[in-house]
Amino acid sequence: MDTARNEALDEWLKAHEHSSNSFARRMNTAVEQITGTLGTYDGRTVREWRAGRVGWPNAVTRAALTAVTGLDPIELGFIPRGRTQPQEPREDPLLRRTFVASVPAAAVTAAAPAAARPTVGTSDVQRFRRHLADLWERDDQEGGGPDLERRALALATATDELQRTGSATSRVRSRLYALGATFTATAMWAAVDSRGLDRAQRHMERAITLAGLSGDGQVQHQIWRYASMLAGQQARWVDAVAASEAAMAASAHRRDPLYASLSHARLALALPGTGDPARAARALGRAQAAYERANLGEWRPASMRFYTRGELDGLVGITHLRLGQADRAEYHLHRCIAALRPDQHRNRALYTMHAAFAQLDQGEAEAACATAGGVIPPPGSTSAGRIPHLLTTFTNRLHAIAPDAAVTREWNARTVA
Repeated sequence: MDTARNEALDEWLKAHEHSSNSFARRMNTAVEQITGTLGTYDGRTVREWRAGRVGWPNAVTRAALTAVTGLDPIELGFIPRGRTQPQEPREDPLLRRTFVASVPAAAVTAAAPAAARPTVGTSDVQRFRRHLADLWERDDQEGGGPDLERRALALATATDELQRTGSATSRVRSRLYALGATFTATAMWAAVDSRGLDRAQRHMERAITLAGLSGDGQVQHQIWRYASMLAGQQARWVDAVAASEAAMAASAHRRDPLYASLSHARLALALPGTGDPARAARALGRAQAAYERANLGEWRPASMRFYTRGELDGLVGITHLRLGQADRAEYHLHRCIAALRPDQHRNRALYTMHAAFAQLDQGEAEAACATAGGVIPPPGSTSAGRIPHLLTTFTNRLHAIAPDAAVTREWNARTVA
């Protein structure tokens, strides 16, 4: 029986100027990011896909396809088993043996035939949690970006595969949904760092759905506060307030003062945009009071590790900045920067930029340029995300405040170089 060419994959490769060989190299890298072992695809493998001779690749391949392209395999023209398709998928036996030997057990069970219904248990959940901890560490230290977004989406796809193909208790399924939500939300924040706000919105909507299915109050709190942060990035302040209020409805907010502190701090950040400074001030007071009540020695997920007293000072500082209280903002932002861990490079750069804005708002252009200059990427750097965006915003404001000043000319020379 003749096979139909995979036109969708063909079109994607042509649109992104990929040959079969270059796409195979990208896929091999994606597999390494997912499994820890470099993939073994070559140009012949990709030509098989383009020719339609592989209808539905295995789970690892599907996860890598999503990581590289940002699209679901179905969108790329592959057809799941059980649906009408040109022919039964064919796989290179050598590739199959390599994947089974190299991928984590969770991914192997995802790749097994649906009829086998492999058991998914706590050990699979723990493996994914280790992957999640690695992603958070990278995000905390360096910030997000396209690579982190792709890897997080691939891991979200892998958890979805386990849900669909494995046999699990309701408790394990809840944890898988929670992991899927968190991986997707991590991809969302990585997309924000790349200024891909449309992609971030799609990721956020999916994460909210998965968090609801999980029934996990801590994850629901995390996803809603991420939703508030995303809405703030888009200047949708009413939505940002609503998302913060939704986080307060999560059980984690009611049970743990540290979560309550973060909820109130996120709400305070959004309220200046709605023109409600009095409520913002009350929310700041509640955030600080709740932090004082929190038992900091209590176990919490790694997603809360970032929330220290220094981080609270940073959020308080940004809120004062949005309220037009630049002197108070600068005080709290410097307290924040001094309290950050040495490895929190991304957050240090973000709060340093806000300190520079606070100085600029006080008419201290020279001090502001000196502060912001500390986060200018080195020459030849290809860094993307919020820091370059904030530097551009800073430059525009500097030009508006002191267009002809010597400090502005010096800043221009430094940033252009």
